[in-house]
Amino acid sequence: MKLLVLSNGHGEDLIAIRIIERLLQDIPELEISALPIVGQGYAYQNLHISLAGRVQQMPSGGFIYKGGNPLWQDLRRGLIQLTLEQISVVRQWGKTGGKILAVGDLVPLLYAWWSKADYAFVGTAKSEYYVRDEFGWLPQTSWLERKLDSIYLPWERWLMSCDRCRGVFPRDSLTTEILQQWAIPAYDLGNPMMDGLTSKSMPREAHKLDILLLPGSRMPEAVRNWQQILTAVWSVIKTLPQKQLNFQAAIAPALDLKPFMISAVTQGWQVTSKQEQTVILTKLEEAPSFDDKVSLTLTQHNQECFKQADIAIAMAGTATEQFVGLGKPVVIFPGEGPQFTYAFAEAQARLLGCAILMVENPGQVGKAIAKVIDDEQLLNEIGINGKRRMGEAGAAKRIAKCLQKMLLSSAQFD
Repeated sequence: MKLLVLSNGHGEDLIAIRIIERLLQDIPELEISALPIVGQGYAYQNLHISLAGRVQQMPSGGFIYKGGNPLWQDLRRGLIQLTLEQISVVRQWGKTGGKILAVGDLVPLLYAWWSKADYAFVGTAKSEYYVRDEFGWLPQTSWLERKLDSIYLPWERWLMSCDRCRGVFPRDSLTTEILQQWAIPAYDLGNPMMDGLTSKSMPREAHKLDILLLPGSRMPEAVRNWQQILTAVWSVIKTLPQKQLNFQAAIAPALDLKPFMISAVTQGWQVTSKQEQTVILTKLEEAPSFDDKVSLTLTQHNQECFKQADIAIAMAGTATEQFVGLGKPVVIFPGEGPQFTYAFAEAQARLLGCAILMVENPGQVGKAIAKVIDDEQLLNEIGINGKRRMGEAGAAKRIAKCLQKMLLSSAQFD
Protein backbone atom coordinates (compact mmCIF):
# COMPACT_ATOMS: atom_id res chain seq x y z
CA MET A 1 0.00 0.00 0.00
CA LYS A 2 1.22 3.48 -0.91
CA LEU A 3 0.32 6.75 0.80
CA LEU A 4 1.04 10.30 -0.37
CA VAL A 5 0.92 12.99 2.31
CA LEU A 6 0.07 16.55 1.21
CA SER A 7 0.60 19.52 3.53
CA ASN A 8 0.94 23.26 3.12
CA GLY A 9 3.00 24.78 5.90
CA HIS A 10 5.63 24.08 8.55
CA GLY A 11 3.05 23.43 11.27
CA GLU A 12 1.07 21.19 8.95
CA ASP A 13 4.24 19.25 8.10
CA LEU A 14 4.83 18.57 11.80
CA ILE A 15 1.24 17.39 12.33
CA ALA A 16 1.58 15.09 9.33
CA ILE A 17 4.85 13.72 10.70
CA ARG A 18 3.19 12.76 14.00
CA ILE A 19 0.55 10.77 12.13
CA ILE A 20 3.11 9.18 9.79
CA GLU A 21 5.22 7.99 12.73
CA ARG A 22 2.19 6.24 14.26
CA LEU A 23 1.25 4.68 10.92
CA LEU A 24 4.75 3.29 10.40
CA GLN A 25 4.76 1.77 13.88
CA ASP A 26 1.67 -0.24 12.98
CA ILE A 27 2.33 -0.77 9.26
CA PRO A 28 6.13 -0.71 8.74
CA GLU A 29 5.74 -1.90 5.16
CA LEU A 30 3.60 1.11 4.22
CA GLU A 31 5.26 3.14 1.44
CA ILE A 32 4.93 6.83 2.31
CA SER A 33 5.92 9.82 0.21
CA ALA A 34 5.24 13.48 0.94
CA LEU A 35 4.53 16.56 -1.12
CA PRO A 36 4.95 19.75 0.94
CA ILE A 37 3.06 22.38 -1.04
CA VAL A 38 4.68 25.22 0.92
CA GLY A 39 8.33 25.29 1.95
CA GLN A 40 11.14 22.77 1.72
CA GLY A 41 9.60 19.97 3.78
CA TYR A 42 12.54 19.66 6.18
CA ALA A 43 10.37 17.80 8.71
CA TYR A 44 9.81 15.01 6.18
CA GLN A 45 13.45 14.93 5.16
CA ASN A 46 14.53 14.62 8.81
CA LEU A 47 12.30 11.54 9.08
CA HIS A 48 13.74 10.21 5.79
CA ILE A 49 10.38 10.42 4.05
CA SER A 50 10.91 10.73 0.31
CA LEU A 51 9.52 13.80 -1.44
CA ALA A 52 7.25 13.04 -4.39
CA GLY A 53 7.99 16.22 -6.30
CA ARG A 54 9.98 19.44 -6.47
CA VAL A 55 9.77 21.80 -3.50
CA GLN A 56 10.60 25.49 -3.34
CA GLN A 57 10.55 28.13 -0.60
CA MET A 58 8.46 31.09 -1.75
CA PRO A 59 8.95 34.68 -0.47
CA SER A 60 5.45 34.85 1.04
CA GLY A 61 5.99 31.75 3.18
CA GLY A 62 2.56 30.57 2.05
CA PHE A 63 0.67 33.78 2.85
CA ILE A 64 -0.36 34.54 -0.75
CA TYR A 65 -4.01 34.94 0.31
CA LYS A 66 -3.06 38.43 1.42
CA GLY A 67 -2.56 39.34 -2.24
CA GLY A 68 -0.49 42.36 -3.23
CA ASN A 69 3.29 42.23 -3.05
CA PRO A 70 3.71 38.74 -1.44
CA LEU A 71 1.63 37.17 -4.22
CA TRP A 72 3.51 39.10 -6.91
CA GLN A 73 6.87 37.99 -5.46
CA ASP A 74 5.74 34.35 -5.48
CA LEU A 75 4.56 34.63 -9.10
CA ARG A 76 7.94 36.04 -10.10
CA ARG A 77 9.66 33.12 -8.36
CA GLY A 78 7.70 30.55 -10.36
CA LEU A 79 4.59 29.83 -8.28
CA ILE A 80 2.44 28.93 -11.29
CA GLN A 81 4.98 26.48 -12.71
CA LEU A 82 5.48 24.89 -9.27
CA THR A 83 1.73 24.53 -8.78
CA LEU A 84 1.27 22.85 -12.17
CA GLU A 85 4.10 20.43 -11.38
CA GLN A 86 2.54 19.57 -8.01
CA ILE A 87 -0.87 18.95 -9.55
CA SER A 88 0.76 16.68 -12.12
CA VAL A 89 2.50 14.70 -9.36
CA VAL A 90 -0.79 14.26 -7.53
CA ARG A 91 -2.62 13.13 -10.67
CA GLN A 92 0.09 10.59 -11.46
CA TRP A 93 -0.10 9.29 -7.88
CA GLY A 94 -3.83 8.73 -8.26
CA LYS A 95 -3.26 6.68 -11.40
CA THR A 96 -0.97 4.28 -9.49
CA GLY A 97 -3.75 3.36 -7.06
CA GLY A 98 -2.13 5.00 -4.03
CA LYS A 99 -4.03 6.77 -1.25
CA ILE A 100 -3.70 10.38 -0.13
CA LEU A 101 -3.69 12.10 3.27
CA ALA A 102 -4.21 15.87 3.03
CA VAL A 103 -3.20 18.02 6.00
CA GLY A 104 -4.00 21.73 6.18
CA ASP A 105 -6.67 23.73 4.38
CA LEU A 106 -8.52 23.90 1.07
CA VAL A 107 -5.38 23.62 -1.09
CA PRO A 108 -4.22 20.09 -0.11
CA LEU A 109 -7.87 19.02 0.13
CA LEU A 110 -8.47 20.19 -3.45
CA TYR A 111 -5.29 18.49 -4.64
CA ALA A 112 -6.42 15.24 -3.01
CA TRP A 113 -9.79 15.40 -4.74
CA TRP A 114 -8.11 16.24 -8.06
CA SER A 115 -6.00 13.08 -7.84
CA LYS A 116 -9.07 10.86 -8.28
CA ALA A 117 -7.62 8.66 -5.50
CA ASP A 118 -9.22 7.81 -2.16
CA TYR A 119 -8.21 10.37 0.45
CA ALA A 120 -8.58 11.61 4.02
CA PHE A 121 -8.30 15.14 5.37
CA VAL A 122 -6.88 16.56 8.60
CA GLY A 123 -8.31 20.08 8.86
CA THR A 124 -5.82 22.23 10.76
CA ALA A 125 -6.70 25.73 9.55
CA LYS A 126 -10.41 26.12 10.32
CA SER A 127 -12.50 25.84 13.47
CA GLU A 128 -16.09 26.73 14.24
CA TYR A 129 -14.71 28.70 17.20
CA TYR A 130 -13.82 31.46 14.73
CA VAL A 131 -17.54 32.16 14.29
CA ARG A 132 -19.34 30.55 17.25
CA ASP A 133 -18.92 28.83 20.58
CA GLU A 134 -21.00 26.30 22.51
CA PHE A 135 -23.61 28.97 23.23
CA GLY A 136 -24.14 30.20 19.65
CA TRP A 137 -22.83 32.68 17.09
CA LEU A 138 -20.22 35.22 18.16
CA PRO A 139 -21.35 38.87 17.99
CA GLN A 140 -18.81 39.73 15.29
CA THR A 141 -19.93 36.89 13.00
CA SER A 142 -21.40 38.36 9.81
CA TRP A 143 -24.85 37.57 8.44
CA LEU A 144 -23.20 35.84 5.46
CA GLU A 145 -21.14 33.54 7.70
CA ARG A 146 -24.31 32.66 9.60
CA LYS A 147 -26.15 32.04 6.34
CA LEU A 148 -23.42 29.65 5.17
CA ASP A 149 -23.90 27.82 8.50
CA SER A 150 -20.27 26.78 8.96
CA ILE A 151 -16.73 28.09 8.94
CA TYR A 152 -16.17 25.56 6.17
CA LEU A 153 -17.56 26.94 2.92
CA PRO A 154 -20.00 24.91 0.78
CA TRP A 155 -17.35 23.85 -1.75
CA GLU A 156 -15.06 22.69 1.06
CA ARG A 157 -17.90 20.66 2.55
CA TRP A 158 -18.56 19.18 -0.89
CA LEU A 159 -14.94 18.04 -1.18
CA MET A 160 -15.20 16.44 2.27
CA SER A 161 -18.47 14.69 1.42
CA CYS A 162 -17.11 13.17 -1.82
CA ASP A 163 -17.39 9.37 -1.96
CA ARG A 164 -13.61 9.11 -2.22
CA CYS A 165 -13.12 11.04 1.02
CA ARG A 166 -12.84 8.28 3.62
CA GLY A 167 -12.34 10.36 6.73
CA VAL A 168 -12.19 13.97 7.96
CA PHE A 169 -10.43 14.86 11.20
CA PRO A 170 -11.34 18.38 12.39
CA ARG A 171 -9.28 20.15 15.02
CA ASP A 172 -11.94 20.21 17.78
CA SER A 173 -15.22 18.66 18.93
CA LEU A 174 -17.39 21.64 18.03
CA THR A 175 -16.21 21.65 14.42
CA THR A 176 -16.73 17.90 14.16
CA GLU A 177 -20.26 18.21 15.48
CA ILE A 178 -21.14 20.87 12.89
CA LEU A 179 -19.61 18.94 9.96
CA GLN A 180 -21.48 15.80 10.92
CA GLN A 181 -24.73 17.62 10.07
CA TRP A 182 -23.84 17.00 6.42
CA ALA A 183 -22.84 13.74 4.75
CA ILE A 184 -19.24 14.14 5.90
CA PRO A 185 -17.33 11.27 7.58
CA ALA A 186 -16.01 13.52 10.36
CA TYR A 187 -14.36 11.95 13.43
CA ASP A 188 -13.70 13.67 16.74
CA LEU A 189 -10.27 12.22 17.56
CA GLY A 190 -8.45 15.27 18.89
CA ASN A 191 -5.75 17.63 17.67
CA PRO A 192 -2.24 16.25 16.94
CA MET A 193 -0.79 19.66 17.89
CA MET A 194 -1.08 18.61 21.53
CA ASP A 195 0.76 15.30 21.22
CA GLY A 196 3.84 15.07 23.39
CA LEU A 197 3.09 18.25 25.36
CA THR A 198 2.70 18.17 29.13
CA SER A 199 2.46 20.85 31.81
CA LYS A 200 4.01 21.06 35.26
CA SER A 201 1.65 19.88 37.99
CA MET A 202 3.25 21.62 40.97
CA PRO A 203 1.50 24.73 42.31
CA ARG A 204 2.81 28.10 41.14
CA GLU A 205 5.02 29.94 43.64
CA ALA A 206 3.50 33.28 44.64
CA HIS A 207 6.79 35.22 44.41
CA LYS A 208 7.95 33.66 41.14
CA LEU A 209 6.63 33.85 37.59
CA ASP A 210 7.86 31.84 34.60
CA ILE A 211 6.92 33.63 31.38
CA LEU A 212 7.20 32.03 27.94
CA LEU A 213 8.09 34.27 24.98
CA LEU A 214 6.94 33.20 21.50
CA PRO A 215 8.15 35.39 18.62
CA GLY A 216 7.07 33.01 15.84
CA SER A 217 9.02 30.82 13.43
CA ARG A 218 9.08 32.76 10.15
CA MET A 219 12.03 35.00 9.31
CA PRO A 220 12.51 37.93 9.18
CA GLU A 221 9.17 38.53 10.90
CA ALA A 222 10.23 36.56 13.99
CA VAL A 223 13.07 39.01 14.75
CA ARG A 224 10.76 42.02 14.28
CA ASN A 225 8.29 40.36 16.66
CA TRP A 226 11.10 39.65 19.11
CA GLN A 227 12.04 43.31 19.29
CA GLN A 228 8.46 44.17 20.30
CA ILE A 229 8.35 41.30 22.78
CA LEU A 230 11.48 42.68 24.47
CA THR A 231 9.57 45.93 24.98
CA ALA A 232 6.74 43.89 26.53
CA VAL A 233 9.26 42.20 28.84
CA TRP A 234 10.38 45.57 30.16
CA SER A 235 6.71 46.44 30.74
CA VAL A 236 6.35 43.32 32.90
CA ILE A 237 9.53 44.09 34.86
CA LYS A 238 8.28 47.58 35.71
CA THR A 239 4.77 46.38 36.61
CA LEU A 240 5.80 43.43 38.81
CA PRO A 241 9.00 44.54 40.62
CA GLN A 242 8.24 42.30 43.61
CA LYS A 243 8.25 39.11 41.51
CA GLN A 244 11.13 36.87 40.53
CA LEU A 245 10.68 36.89 36.75
CA ASN A 246 12.10 34.12 34.59
CA PHE A 247 11.56 34.86 30.89
CA GLN A 248 12.13 31.95 28.53
CA ALA A 249 12.12 32.62 24.79
CA ALA A 250 11.27 29.53 22.75
CA ILE A 251 13.11 30.01 19.45
CA ALA A 252 12.21 27.63 16.63
CA PRO A 253 15.01 25.06 16.12
CA ALA A 254 15.29 25.97 12.43
CA LEU A 255 16.21 29.58 13.29
CA ASP A 256 19.58 31.06 14.26
CA LEU A 257 19.75 32.26 17.89
CA LYS A 258 22.28 34.98 17.08
CA PRO A 259 19.96 37.76 15.80
CA PHE A 260 17.68 37.27 18.81
CA MET A 261 20.65 37.50 21.17
CA ILE A 262 21.94 40.63 19.43
CA SER A 263 18.54 42.33 19.73
CA ALA A 264 18.45 41.58 23.46
CA VAL A 265 21.98 42.92 24.01
CA THR A 266 21.06 46.07 22.08
CA GLN A 267 18.21 46.64 24.55
CA GLY A 268 20.49 46.41 27.60
CA TRP A 269 20.67 42.69 28.39
CA GLN A 270 24.04 41.09 29.07
CA VAL A 271 24.99 37.53 28.17
CA THR A 272 25.94 35.54 31.29
CA SER A 273 26.03 32.02 29.87
CA LYS A 274 26.16 30.31 26.47
CA GLN A 275 25.46 26.64 25.84
CA GLU A 276 24.34 24.60 22.86
CA GLN A 277 20.95 25.97 21.72
CA THR A 278 20.66 28.09 24.90
CA VAL A 279 21.75 31.62 25.88
CA ILE A 280 21.11 33.12 29.34
CA LEU A 281 21.05 36.88 29.84
CA THR A 282 20.54 39.26 32.77
CA LYS A 283 19.12 42.78 32.70
CA LEU A 284 21.97 44.93 33.98
CA GLU A 285 22.16 48.39 32.44
CA GLU A 286 18.70 49.90 32.93
CA ALA A 287 17.49 47.95 35.95
CA PRO A 288 20.32 47.19 38.39
CA SER A 289 17.88 46.78 41.28
CA PHE A 290 16.27 43.81 39.50
CA ASP A 291 19.50 41.91 38.76
CA ASP A 292 18.80 39.13 41.23
CA LYS A 293 15.14 38.80 40.25
CA VAL A 294 15.14 38.83 36.45
CA SER A 295 16.59 36.44 33.89
CA LEU A 296 16.08 35.93 30.18
CA THR A 297 16.82 32.62 28.50
CA LEU A 298 16.88 32.06 24.74
CA THR A 299 16.50 28.37 24.03
CA GLN A 300 15.60 25.89 21.34
CA HIS A 301 14.73 23.18 23.87
CA ASN A 302 11.15 24.33 23.56
CA GLN A 303 9.17 21.48 25.09
CA GLU A 304 10.64 22.13 28.54
CA CYS A 305 9.72 25.83 28.21
CA PHE A 306 6.09 24.97 27.54
CA LYS A 307 6.02 22.67 30.53
CA GLN A 308 7.46 25.15 33.03
CA ALA A 309 5.83 28.44 32.02
CA ASP A 310 2.87 29.97 33.86
CA ILE A 311 1.90 32.45 31.15
CA ALA A 312 3.08 33.46 27.67
CA ILE A 313 3.68 36.61 25.66
CA ALA A 314 3.16 35.54 22.07
CA MET A 315 3.22 36.65 18.47
CA ALA A 316 2.98 33.17 17.01
CA GLY A 317 0.43 30.79 15.52
CA THR A 318 0.76 27.09 16.30
CA ALA A 319 2.90 27.56 19.41
CA THR A 320 0.30 29.87 20.94
CA GLU A 321 -2.45 27.33 20.30
CA GLN A 322 -0.38 24.58 21.92
CA PHE A 323 0.27 26.67 25.02
CA VAL A 324 -3.44 27.46 25.37
CA GLY A 325 -4.12 23.74 25.00
CA LEU A 326 -2.11 23.22 28.18
CA GLY A 327 -4.69 25.38 29.97
CA LYS A 328 -2.56 28.50 30.32
CA PRO A 329 -3.14 32.20 29.50
CA VAL A 330 -1.43 34.09 26.69
CA VAL A 331 -1.02 37.84 26.15
CA ILE A 332 -0.89 38.87 22.49
CA PHE A 333 -0.62 42.11 20.54
CA PRO A 334 -0.51 42.73 16.76
CA GLY A 335 2.69 43.09 14.79
CA GLU A 336 3.68 44.17 11.28
CA GLY A 337 3.08 40.79 9.62
CA PRO A 338 2.91 39.18 7.17
CA GLN A 339 1.48 36.60 9.60
CA PHE A 340 0.92 38.21 12.98
CA THR A 341 -1.17 41.23 11.99
CA TYR A 342 -4.12 42.76 13.85
CA ALA A 343 -6.53 40.61 11.82
CA PHE A 344 -4.57 37.45 12.68
CA ALA A 345 -4.41 38.33 16.38
CA GLU A 346 -8.14 39.10 16.52
CA ALA A 347 -8.98 35.81 14.81
CA GLN A 348 -6.67 33.97 17.21
CA ALA A 349 -8.51 35.54 20.15
CA ARG A 350 -11.81 34.19 18.77
CA LEU A 351 -10.32 30.76 18.15
CA LEU A 352 -8.80 30.35 21.61
CA GLY A 353 -11.39 32.11 23.76
CA CYS A 354 -10.82 33.35 27.29
CA ALA A 355 -7.18 32.16 27.35
CA ILE A 356 -6.19 35.02 25.04
CA LEU A 357 -5.63 38.46 26.53
CA MET A 358 -5.26 40.82 23.57
CA VAL A 359 -3.74 44.27 24.10
CA GLU A 360 -3.01 47.04 21.62
CA ASN A 361 0.74 47.38 22.13
CA PRO A 362 3.65 45.80 24.05
CA GLY A 363 3.64 48.53 26.69
CA GLN A 364 0.29 47.21 28.00
CA VAL A 365 1.47 43.64 28.55
CA GLY A 366 2.65 44.14 32.16
CA LYS A 367 -0.77 45.32 33.35
CA ALA A 368 -2.51 42.47 31.51
CA ILE A 369 -0.31 39.86 33.20
CA ALA A 370 -0.73 41.48 36.63
CA LYS A 371 -4.50 41.31 36.17
CA VAL A 372 -4.73 37.63 35.26
CA ILE A 373 -2.14 35.92 37.50
CA ASP A 374 -4.14 36.41 40.71
CA ASP A 375 -7.60 35.79 39.24
CA GLU A 376 -8.16 32.18 40.29
CA GLN A 377 -11.63 31.97 38.75
CA LEU A 378 -10.36 33.12 35.36
CA LEU A 379 -7.36 30.79 35.56
CA ASN A 380 -9.69 27.84 36.22
CA GLU A 381 -11.84 28.84 33.24
CA ILE A 382 -8.71 29.09 31.08
CA GLY A 383 -7.70 25.57 32.12
CA ILE A 384 -11.08 24.12 31.09
CA ASN A 385 -11.12 26.21 27.92
CA GLY A 386 -7.77 24.83 26.77
CA LYS A 387 -8.89 21.20 26.90
CA ARG A 388 -12.15 22.01 25.14
CA ARG A 389 -10.60 23.96 22.28
CA MET A 390 -7.40 21.98 21.70
CA GLY A 391 -8.23 18.48 22.94
CA GLU A 392 -6.26 15.79 24.73
CA ALA A 393 -2.87 14.40 23.74
CA GLY A 394 -2.75 11.19 21.68
CA ALA A 395 -4.69 12.39 18.61
CA ALA A 396 -2.06 11.22 16.10
CA LYS A 397 -2.35 7.65 17.36
CA ARG A 398 -6.15 7.76 17.20
CA ILE A 399 -6.14 9.26 13.71
CA ALA A 400 -3.60 6.69 12.50
CA LYS A 401 -5.79 3.84 13.77
CA CYS A 402 -8.78 5.30 11.98
CA LEU A 403 -6.83 5.76 8.75
CA GLN A 404 -5.80 2.12 8.81
CA LYS A 405 -9.44 1.07 8.81
CA MET A 406 -11.06 3.79 6.71
CA LEU A 407 -8.41 4.62 4.10
CA LEU A 408 -5.78 1.89 4.10
CA SER A 409 -8.14 -1.09 4.26
CA SER A 410 -11.80 -1.89 3.60
CA ALA A 411 -12.62 -2.48 7.29
CA GLN A 412 -15.04 -0.18 9.06
CA PHE A 413 -13.98 2.06 11.92
CA ASP A 414 -15.78 1.50 15.18
